[in-house]
Amino acid sequence: MTEADGVRALWDWPVLSLLARGEERLASWARRGGPARRWTYEFLRFGVKQATACAFGGALLALLLATYFFYPKGAVLARNDFLFLAAIGLQILFLALRFETWRECGVILAFHLVGTAMELFKTRIGAWSYPGAAFFQIAGVPLFTGFMYSAIGSYMMRACSLFDFRFTRHPPLWALGLLAAAIYANFFLHHYLQDLRPALFAAAVLLFGRSRIYYRVHHHWRWMPMLLAAFLSALFIYLAENIGTYTATWLYPGQVAHWRPV
Repeated sequence: MTEADGVRALWDWPVLSLLARGEERLASWARRGGPARRWTYEFLRFGVKQATACAFGGALLALLLATYFFYPKGAVLARNDFLFLAAIGLQILFLALRFETWRECGVILAFHLVGTAMELFKTRIGAWSYPGAAFFQIAGVPLFTGFMYSAIGSYMMRACSLFDFRFTRHPPLWALGLLAAAIYANFFLHHYLQDLRPALFAAAVLLFGRSRIYYRVHHHWRWMPMLLAAFLSALFIYLAENIGTYTATWLYPGQVAHWRPV
């Protein structure tokens, strides 16, 4: 779905069509102003687009926080099961409201399946654990956990559409394939062999060091180094990791006695 498709879809919903008309007036007002007014408008529009791209992941993090503070202890439905059913409900809601396409849903499902397989391995060797009971679980891994990986896939799909990404000096796909295979292999094997993460980070810097990502917030194209974009994305994933462990949704061995940042 392109940004134009998304804008046209807004007119199908009466409430959102009013917001779209208001945004058009705001954009026209910004264009008539000086550089400061146009920059402020574009900055706010950038933030709204990012929030839209993060909608699924943001909703999941809100659920983690809400259930940590307010979910009743001793409830018939375990917290982990509530999170699983709520995540499914979010998916159905997003599809019903056409906030998400079936293509995006397919990507999310793929991330969910791969993420669940990775969780099964990591919990089996004790890399982290999930406290609390769950009916919807496999080998001690609550099924909602796959949705945390899905949130990343959802963001990637939505951001590509909303910002109309373009790339220059992008590394060849065969090189990316080799790097991705090495990263996944190290994810499993570093528990038994030498951890290659420093070398993999260096390889990523070499591959993407000259790459730029171009994006369009409104009418004008902007760019940033690909490595900066990757760092900013990783920073928010790190924040999500800390929210997950702070809410005792999952815990690393060093956090069982008392919580500390990841």
